[in-house]
Amino acid sequence: MSTYANEIQTAAKLCETNGNAWDAISPESVARMRLQNQFKTGLDIARYTANIMRKDMEAYDQDSSKYTQSLGCWHGFIGQQKMISIKKHFEGNTDRRYLYLSGWMVAALRSEFGPLPDQSMHEKTSVAALIEELYTFLRQADARELGGLFRELDAAREAGDEVKAKALQNQIDNHVTHVVPIIADIDAGFGNAEATYLLAKKMIEAGACCIQIENQVSDEKQCGHQDGKVTVPHEDFLAKIRAVRYAFLELGVDNGVIVARTDSLGAGLTKQIAVTKEPGDLGDQYNSFLDCEEVDPADLSNGDVIINRDGKLLRPKRLASNLFQFRKGTGEARCILDSVTSLQNGADLIWIETEKPHVRQIGAMMDEIRKQVPNAKLVYNNSPSFNWTLNFRQQVFDAWKEEGKDVSAYDRANLMSAEYDESELSQAADEKIRTFQADAAREAGIFHHLITLPTYHTAALSTDNLAKEYFGEQGMLGYVAGVQRKEIRQGIACVKHQNMAGSDMGDDHKEYFAGDAALKAAGKDNTMNQFG
Repeated sequence: MSTYANEIQTAAKLCETNGNAWDAISPESVARMRLQNQFKTGLDIARYTANIMRKDMEAYDQDSSKYTQSLGCWHGFIGQQKMISIKKHFEGNTDRRYLYLSGWMVAALRSEFGPLPDQSMHEKTSVAALIEELYTFLRQADARELGGLFRELDAAREAGDEVKAKALQNQIDNHVTHVVPIIADIDAGFGNAEATYLLAKKMIEAGACCIQIENQVSDEKQCGHQDGKVTVPHEDFLAKIRAVRYAFLELGVDNGVIVARTDSLGAGLTKQIAVTKEPGDLGDQYNSFLDCEEVDPADLSNGDVIINRDGKLLRPKRLASNLFQFRKGTGEARCILDSVTSLQNGADLIWIETEKPHVRQIGAMMDEIRKQVPNAKLVYNNSPSFNWTLNFRQQVFDAWKEEGKDVSAYDRANLMSAEYDESELSQAADEKIRTFQADAAREAGIFHHLITLPTYHTAALSTDNLAKEYFGEQGMLGYVAGVQRKEIRQGIACVKHQNMAGSDMGDDHKEYFAGDAALKAAGKDNTMNQFG
């Protein structure tokens, strides 16, 4: 890691070699600008963050309490504020805390078509654009924070306080970047394997070190928590996993991470019958889950599709949509096969989209997967599509009933009712929710916990609260008491919104470029000074 002093020395030598023409260039100012922009390209970021993820995966293999987490962010500012908050609340430490880029939120919030459902109808380039935007804001957070340290350093020098100046220089040398890994959703690849490869390259060039891809049919893609999902045979999915790996390797991100997501638990349909060459191969295993009936050649109808298995003629059930149906109750077995196959063919992590957050259900599948891939690790969606309160109250109710505990005071079908909010059952359920991440990391192989859409919901909730107060009887007090005063009390950096938008950095640059002639914004009449 280059120190502040080293950067100044390097810049000074560069200026010297260019003679009098560069006399007005300050080596220290050059050093500051270089330190404020340590990541020059998205590929720099992808390589740096890929190494972080790989180290975190190794640490988790040794100690399951070292799981990782992220929140989905739909705008660069949201991602930036999240990382600023993490550094503020956790002593400047960003360890094992990532960002998540949700395809759902890109579709709902970033498409030029306006809000769309999670069906891959948005512009594919908007995914890479959001990755680039997130990292632009994170790099700006670095520059802003370092700029503040540089101004403090100048003040300490001016005051002759060498002890403080040395301490500040140490902070600068050991600055922790806001740049962290992003797990980026490529949906089902937006087309064939070539289309997947092309988009993956754009995402990696924007900074993505980790790409998540799912085994649905691209043109039939649905949100993992909706009905109507259609999967593809394993070989089709593996071709896309290989396409993403080739994209990483072509761009020199050799440690790039691939998350293979299976939607088979909730997907009862397939568009294709898999190609099979011999009994027991991948295609045959995929087809073995189809809902079929044995038929006699005399009973065949025009256009029937027939499978020959063990000397029997089987007719898969084909729907009016021309899709084929899997047998009911095969979802978990298909998830296990999907996950093992993906890990054995180039994926690094797996994602099983479940219908509820239940540690035992997830753990049972992971136990089966780990029989074949012992170090299998899961990325899990702590989804806002789950009713966490109801699910965990029902889990506690069922556990208590099984233990013989009296549950007659509770109506299982109505456990969401506010009348139970202060009850013993509710408290037990809330404790299970609180410890869910640690429990699932320990008992179900979950390396990474993410919430896909949290900032979508927080934006809606905070806006609703402000609108209710500001446009109601509280008027301006609705904003002051509900927002600004809380920002000040909680030390929210963007209470100084001009500073957050870069006005102080702009002043620094004006001074570098024009010296005493610079017209700066942060003078005594700047109202931002009211916030201290």
